[in-house]
Amino acid sequence: MNRIIAALSVCFAFTSAVAQSAVKVDVDLGHSQGAFAPVYRWFGYDESNYTTTRNGEALLHELHDLSPVPVYIRAHFLLASGDGKPELKWSSSNVYTVDAKGKPVYDWAILDGIFDAYAAAHVRPMVELGFMPEALSSHPEPYHIQWPNTTGQAEGWSYPPKDYKQWEDLVRHVAQHLRDRYGMAQVSTWYWEVWNEPDISYWHGTRAQYFELYDYAAAGVRAAIPGAHVGGPATTGPSAGSSSAAYLAAFLQHCARDKSMATGGTIPLDFISFHVKGRPRVVDGRVQMGLNHELDNAGTGFAIIHQSSRFAHLPVILSEADPEGCAACSAQKHPENAYRNGTLYPTYTAAAMKGILDLAARNDIHLIGMLTWAFEFEGQPYFAGFRTLATNGIDKPELNFFRLAGLLGGQRVAVTSSAAAAVDTILADGVRAQADIDGLATRAASSAAVMLWNYGDDDAPGPVAQVQVTIHGIAPEVHRVLVQQYRIDATHSNAYTAWMRMGSPQQLTRAQEKELRDAGHLQLMGSPRWMEIKDGRVELPLNLPHQSVALLRLNWAGKQ
Repeated sequence: MNRIIAALSVCFAFTSAVAQSAVKVDVDLGHSQGAFAPVYRWFGYDESNYTTTRNGEALLHELHDLSPVPVYIRAHFLLASGDGKPELKWSSSNVYTVDAKGKPVYDWAILDGIFDAYAAAHVRPMVELGFMPEALSSHPEPYHIQWPNTTGQAEGWSYPPKDYKQWEDLVRHVAQHLRDRYGMAQVSTWYWEVWNEPDISYWHGTRAQYFELYDYAAAGVRAAIPGAHVGGPATTGPSAGSSSAAYLAAFLQHCARDKSMATGGTIPLDFISFHVKGRPRVVDGRVQMGLNHELDNAGTGFAIIHQSSRFAHLPVILSEADPEGCAACSAQKHPENAYRNGTLYPTYTAAAMKGILDLAARNDIHLIGMLTWAFEFEGQPYFAGFRTLATNGIDKPELNFFRLAGLLGGQRVAVTSSAAAAVDTILADGVRAQADIDGLATRAASSAAVMLWNYGDDDAPGPVAQVQVTIHGIAPEVHRVLVQQYRIDATHSNAYTAWMRMGSPQQLTRAQEKELRDAGHLQLMGSPRWMEIKDGRVELPLNLPHQSVALLRLNWAGKQ
């Protein structure tokens, strides 16, 4: 009991145990809303060299293990010049240099290490083609300034190539090398994205120059891998009337109407990518999330794509979808990012995923990916407040959200909740007047999964919700189901509160490390139970604390 009280005292969202009126959640397994898209299985990070660290490689294996379908990984700086040593917001492969006569020299050692780690973990790359090698940059000096760059100078890796044909040759060599190393069958399943956020400081060229960069990169990839999935433009979050929205629309027009500047033919575009971000801030001394901003980005981008007569039904990847825009900005220096260690982050992600899926359906968008820009930061203090899935090998509550999401599958089915915040309400006002207590459910041949959450934008105490879940539409020949409840809350699947109970140590004993690793695993709430089914339905009462996520898993097989 003392352990529970201690945990509650250090997790703001769970300091109130006052229950609110009962919430009714209805799950109709007979009402299919189409196949559930596993949009959760995409991850990324700035520091591509973290891929080959001990903790980085271990985390890749964990990401593979959380999903029954392939997991995709995206990273920055795959083509940048340097010694391969990572820093915050910086990495390099040194894949491309030139000799004294200006002839290209390719060194595959660092790049092979990164992609070999992906192969060893059986995850698939989303190959981001960036950034510009020093020898190819049209403005190479200064090439790299240690972050945070307070000089105001643009860095050489962010400039257009001095020769677009040489850029195409670089991309072709990279694609050909990866094809030869991993096989045509494998690389044909990857996604190849041209650059990152060309509408802001990652690109110090014009919009027209990015279009040219895209055309030559697409030609280079397709020359080596004719069936490659090539796309972009990976622009920042659009909002109505913004320059980012105009950039995305102009890119689609370029691909639809223009001829390739590289080949003179049709411009390849196999998927569309852009980014969506929330906007947390500190209000009255506490964090207030900005879920409405992320959903507005998504809805605006989807509407732009929907208006494209040629590309409206292409796959769409939100190649960064996060509560804000700087993974390497720690909560210690940026207090608005204090949501990252505890349970506010996974409950936000649950609400964001449902909202984005609903907006995609509204705009008839073929959404395949909602990429979380979070990985790990090697050599940093425990729970330093970076946007991460794990800290020094200790899994954080956010990683357990994705383990929950990996239990969803099959057909998405209808869920109604008496305390849900409608997507239009969130777009207009966020989740501030009252909590969003809602769910997402799927059904397979002899199983079902129901994810539930209790979310609010404000990192403040909130009441425990008494939730009555009714699941109906189970086949009449089924008389009993096995029910398991997984939980992320103050005392389940939460290494952060366990670490706080220890006194927040930065030097761990072996026993403490084991305890934290165990606490970081996804945990059941109580024992599995066999429950009786009557008239194809089962009723499941549960208490759902503020800022918690639960997943009910039901299994049955024919007559019992």
